[in-house]
Amino acid sequence: MTVTDDVIANALRPVAPPKVIEDVYSEDQYERILDLVKSNGPWPTITAHHFDTVEELIATSSGPMPEGQKIDLTLDDIATGHFRGYFGKGSTCYYPEIEDCFYNEKFLDLVRDYWGAACAKPTHMLFNFCGAHHSGLNAHLDAVQFRGIRIENSPVWLANIMGKSGLFTEYMVKMAQVIAWWYRGDNGTFTYWPDGPHGQPQVLQHPLWDKGVVVQNEVMFHRGDPVGRPEDRDIPGLKHRSLLEYRNPSDDWAITTDGEVIRTYKPEEMRLLVHWSAEVFSDREELEKSLDNSDDLTTDVVFDRLLADMRARGVSVAEPSDPLHDSEFIRSLIATYTVAPTTDWLTSPMG
Repeated sequence: MTVTDDVIANALRPVAPPKVIEDVYSEDQYERILDLVKSNGPWPTITAHHFDTVEELIATSSGPMPEGQKIDLTLDDIATGHFRGYFGKGSTCYYPEIEDCFYNEKFLDLVRDYWGAACAKPTHMLFNFCGAHHSGLNAHLDAVQFRGIRIENSPVWLANIMGKSGLFTEYMVKMAQVIAWWYRGDNGTFTYWPDGPHGQPQVLQHPLWDKGVVVQNEVMFHRGDPVGRPEDRDIPGLKHRSLLEYRNPSDDWAITTDGEVIRTYKPEEMRLLVHWSAEVFSDREELEKSLDNSDDLTTDVVFDRLLADMRARGVSVAEPSDPLHDSEFIRSLIATYTVAPTTDWLTSPMG
């Protein structure tokens, strides 16, 4: 089946508007989370976690790329000072110190209520940490989960292309997130498109201390806005491979590239985001379908369906020998399934 771009755009909106919440974590929980970030670094950039090529990174964003255009950038050229680590994956908490945060009864109640669902389970929990830097202004979608094609076994860029294509909605896993921020500095807000990419964006404004949202970020375009004052955002020497670590006793945070310190921040300059995610099920029947793998997708089915749809759209595309690593094929997917928010608001709302 061929899906029109308007149908895709209309599908890219959450099941319900994001719910803004206060006092997301207790002060004790926050302190334990921050202690883990301090003691288990250094931490890699967000892009280093998920992408090996520029094409893979572009496939997850909303930035358009005309068909046939050559990508001359490297991952180092578009590196941002945003770093990430995981507290748990696969419904398993890595750190016993924060099991009450991961297996969180309050959060499970919130996501069940958000979906009107009967069951829920935590899937993964991560953090993003940064000081002043130039984050990308393109909105993006988080990794979509499908039965059989999941973050544990498939690249993020493929899941995002599948989500944007609108060809696999009957396999999409119901997800919800509880996302919280701690930051009192300049800018660093959260912009999101709850009415779809053709609707108007909204901004979660300051103060952002222990403030959060219950969302479905896999089908809602969103972005973290640039952090800090514009004059403080340049990070000379920043690379895709750069790392962030806490330094004691100086009580600061350092970005290093190949072991050389290129930028330091004081604690009050840092913006912490904690992202907790859960899978939800309308009823036990839906849960059983997920558990018994009776209706799972395979990558062969995925690429066959994508190729058929692209050719039905009139896209000339060669049969890829290795579709997960064929750069030309990935470029064709990006050009075919680019869906971007259409708004005159192209810069950070606060500069």
